[in-house]
Amino acid sequence: MTYVTPTEYIAIMRIDRKAQMLPFLYGFLFCSLLCLHFGAPTAMAQSDAWKPVWSDEFDGDSLDFSKWEIEINAFGGGNQELQIYTDRTDNVRLEQGHLVIEAHKGRTGIAGTERDYSSGRIRSKRRGDWTYGKFEARMKLPRGQGLWPAFWMLPSDEKYGTWAASGEVDILEFKGQEVDTLWGTLHHGGSWPRNKHTGQTKKFDGIDFTQDFHVYGIEWEPGEFRWLLDGQVWQIQKEWGTENGKYPQPFDQPFHLVFNLAVGGQFVGAVAEQTPFPAKLLVDWVRVSQR
Repeated sequence: MTYVTPTEYIAIMRIDRKAQMLPFLYGFLFCSLLCLHFGAPTAMAQSDAWKPVWSDEFDGDSLDFSKWEIEINAFGGGNQELQIYTDRTDNVRLEQGHLVIEAHKGRTGIAGTERDYSSGRIRSKRRGDWTYGKFEARMKLPRGQGLWPAFWMLPSDEKYGTWAASGEVDILEFKGQEVDTLWGTLHHGGSWPRNKHTGQTKKFDGIDFTQDFHVYGIEWEPGEFRWLLDGQVWQIQKEWGTENGKYPQPFDQPFHLVFNLAVGGQFVGAVAEQTPFPAKLLVDWVRVSQR
């Protein structure tokens, strides 16, 4: 048996502890470098993630009226539009897993009012209303001079006054004759005609939005709106106001979703003779998330 003095024993233990610490130190250093490169998975980051709260995949045989109301009117939306909105299945229906909003050319009447075109418009008011969130829809847009599809939001209670004092959020507007260009706009300020608007138009070279489906969306948080195309931000807005409140009003109240396909009007111009009818706005799904 070899005899080890107390001094020698302490020295051996120190060496052994250092040997055991080396793998730990190397492992800690490796993990630290990974965190610096990719970001640490903290509890805060997880709590900030968007969580699904509402959706419609449009997989049924008919529109889900617990989520949507079909609007019926013949008054041109205040923009000198040419269509009448109906609840006919010719204009609003589900088909092959899509919401179909279809515009037709031909005299159509409701309650004594007739127009040369018919189309569809739906909203989630009192069925889906949110303050802040991420709102996305996968859609294919129609082509043709005078076609005006839109995916947008309106205040459910007009807390700060009539349009546009209580706000409007245009997630997507599109002119059927400008197939590579998107519009995203906030309406605010005072009631008409003291209304204001803030937003951008962007041309996407090499993309024809009438040829395929794309995901259009917006992230709405206190003090900021971010417009999205296929998950990528293409516009940010941080400035707005209302004559009946203080910033960030009027965008601090519940809003609901609207889909429609307008025909003609001040924004998009006259309908061309060669514009094809029927014209379809196809919506594959719509999804809402919140933090």
